[in-house]
Amino acid sequence: MAPQTETQRKATAQKAAATRRRNAAKRSQSARKAAETRAQAELNTLQVVQAQAERALLIPVGAALAARDAVVDVTKPYVGGRESAERELKGLQKRVGTSLRKFERRGATARNRTVREVKRTRTRVERELRQRRNKAVRTVKQNRRDVEKQVKQARREVQGQAEGIASRVASLA
Repeated sequence: MAPQTETQRKATAQKAAATRRRNAAKRSQSARKAAETRAQAELNTLQVVQAQAERALLIPVGAALAARDAVVDVTKPYVGGRESAERELKGLQKRVGTSLRKFERRGATARNRTVREVKRTRTRVERELRQRRNKAVRTVKQNRRDVEKQVKQARREVQGQAEGIASRVASLA
């Protein structure tokens, strides 16, 4: 490799200096960005803690206001005077009557459904019992016929043997 001239050395040095400056700027920018990210994370953490604290305070306040509204709504018809209270009581009586009729219908429907199911079950059990009884009767009859056939066959065989023996004895005598 040939020795460098002074101009070449200066150019190389300038390039190296420029690269060092660029790298330093990048590092500085990176450090600045990291610092911003850390600051943002601390800010987010602080905001989360603040939101939790607000929530812990606002929930009971909201619940208390909802309870107050419910009490006001319940007592409003009775505070408005005798007519208003009577009207409210009649409405309550009507709703209670409606609810009772609805419950009665549901109870009757449930009872009827249960009765139908019990009848179906009873019918099914009776049918199964009839089928089993009939099968047992058929089996007993078949077995009796088989036994009677075997007895007749055995009687014939014994009778045949007895006649054979009788004829042999008669021939000997």
